[in-house]
Amino acid sequence: MKSGGSSYGVSPMKRRWRGLVIGVLGLVLFSMLVPLVFLLGLHNGFHSPGFASEQSSAASNPIRGYSRDNSDQSEGDQSRHVDDLVRRLAPTLSQDLFKKSIRESEKETSSSGTAHDDVPKTGVPPPTKKVQRSFPNINKTSVGGPTHITEDLKNVDESGKQCELKYGSYCLWSREHKEDMKDSMVKKLKDQLFVARAYYPTIAKLPAQDKLSRELKQNIQELERIFSESTTDADLPPQVEKKLKSMEAVIAKAKQFPVECNNVDKKLRQIFDMTEDEANFHMKQSAFLYQLAVQTMPKSLHCLSMRLTVEYFKSPHDVELSSTEKCTDPALQHYVIFSNNILAASVVINSTVMHAKESVDQVFHVLTNAQNYYAMKLWFIRNTYKEATVQVLNIEQFNSDNLHLSLPVEFRVSFHSVENSSPMAQIRTEYLSTFSNSHYLLPQIFQNLKKVVVLDDDVVVQKDLSALWSLDLGGKVNGAVQLCSIKLNILKSYLGGKNFDRNSCVWMSGLNVIDLDKWRELDLTETHRTLLSMQEGPSEAVALHASLLTFQDLIYVLDDSWALSGLGHEYGLNIQAIKRAAVLHYNGNMKPWLELGIPKYRHFWRNFRNQEEQFLSDCNVSS
Repeated sequence: MKSGGSSYGVSPMKRRWRGLVIGVLGLVLFSMLVPLVFLLGLHNGFHSPGFASEQSSAASNPIRGYSRDNSDQSEGDQSRHVDDLVRRLAPTLSQDLFKKSIRESEKETSSSGTAHDDVPKTGVPPPTKKVQRSFPNINKTSVGGPTHITEDLKNVDESGKQCELKYGSYCLWSREHKEDMKDSMVKKLKDQLFVARAYYPTIAKLPAQDKLSRELKQNIQELERIFSESTTDADLPPQVEKKLKSMEAVIAKAKQFPVECNNVDKKLRQIFDMTEDEANFHMKQSAFLYQLAVQTMPKSLHCLSMRLTVEYFKSPHDVELSSTEKCTDPALQHYVIFSNNILAASVVINSTVMHAKESVDQVFHVLTNAQNYYAMKLWFIRNTYKEATVQVLNIEQFNSDNLHLSLPVEFRVSFHSVENSSPMAQIRTEYLSTFSNSHYLLPQIFQNLKKVVVLDDDVVVQKDLSALWSLDLGGKVNGAVQLCSIKLNILKSYLGGKNFDRNSCVWMSGLNVIDLDKWRELDLTETHRTLLSMQEGPSEAVALHASLLTFQDLIYVLDDSWALSGLGHEYGLNIQAIKRAAVLHYNGNMKPWLELGIPKYRHFWRNFRNQEEQFLSDCNVSS
């Protein structure tokens, strides 16, 4: 009997295929559900041992992740989980602090593991201890307690924020280069004064705040009175902190009221403009005072000259400085120094004599003005320089034009470097030192001499100069070191339309070998006077023009090792080049006897100063 609705009628082959189809469909469905479960994160709900259960507990309650509530969890997994939380929750911790926390957790893990090894014989494990991990943190605040910073934090700025441990961090740079703020109280008071001035116009317009307006005005006037008498913290009155607190309290009250932003902005702009004008004024004043300090003889050196002059007339001296025979003997080595600075002239002579192989043949002629003549004379009577001879002359006795002593002229020139002449190239500044009008009296003053070496009073001699006397100038008049970074072409605006070699280098005074016979033969003194009369303009520019053209084609070039210039204005000179030079020339504004002198060059000059002279200590000469 056949029945289509009965299952018993299905053949075994069809039942086998139906089972296979159901199995395949089940596998397909399972393969689709498993990735979906992992994508949705539902696997955290499964309680598998170890790391999965730890993540589940931490996800449900983050605080519980720091304690050991599940005794089945391994100590190593728990430690790794805590370390992972530290990495994720405190990414700003420095590497040193993080490693320290890792070491502490490992120690606790090892000690805890040792405790678990000691299990009682009853087989019941002891209760698990809850270990609280303390990690170094920043600004950790306890309930009811003050905010404190862990002592392990070393790279923290003033605001309490941790410095970024990377190259170029301003926080680290500011900490390494931190300097104590000078006059911090004065700066605070000025800031408060500016804020009070900004708020006062608005508060004064409020009719119900007359009392606050008067109080604010009174505090402003009080601070203005303090600043009229004090500029540094040391000058402030003793009750200044009380006044600062009073001003802060008044400003706090003023900030509680609504103010018109336009008025505050206008007032702040006025204060800014006033501050800018004040800064410009101080800048100009600073430049003027700097130039005044450069051109004015220091008080201590003026004192030295006056004290020596008085002493000279108080105690007459019968001993002459030198014999007339040696001063006029052309066979000796004659050095000429133009100076009105006693200390500078002394250093030049002392440094030259100290490095000379034979000092008995050296004769120094110091030409000064009438004001310093007697002081110079007494100084060189009191101080001797080995076997050298020193003669002091008053140049005004030889000056037929009634001109005063003029020292070598220094002309400041700014130009683009020779290597890079583009408009954007760095501008270089040099001080050209040339002969003054007084130098052109040399043939008249020393009529019996054939050759002299002229030294400026701002030089220091470091080697024996006797080789200069055997030089053959080859028909030239002036042996000098040239400054080839400056060509005459750069100075064409000062030299006029004269015919000259524009590619010639500028020569420098400081160390000059002069052939007086050739000078007289060419009558260069008259040539110089003619050039002076033909040129108009500033005196320094006229002197530069006349000196450069007077000795045109008459310069014998000395080797650069003889003299090094720039020690009075250039900071970047090579120390080895300074030590190799025979003569150091402090041309520029920062002379070594001034407080403005460049510190790293001053000791070369200071080494040849007479430290034992009583007048130096009496006049407080400390250069």
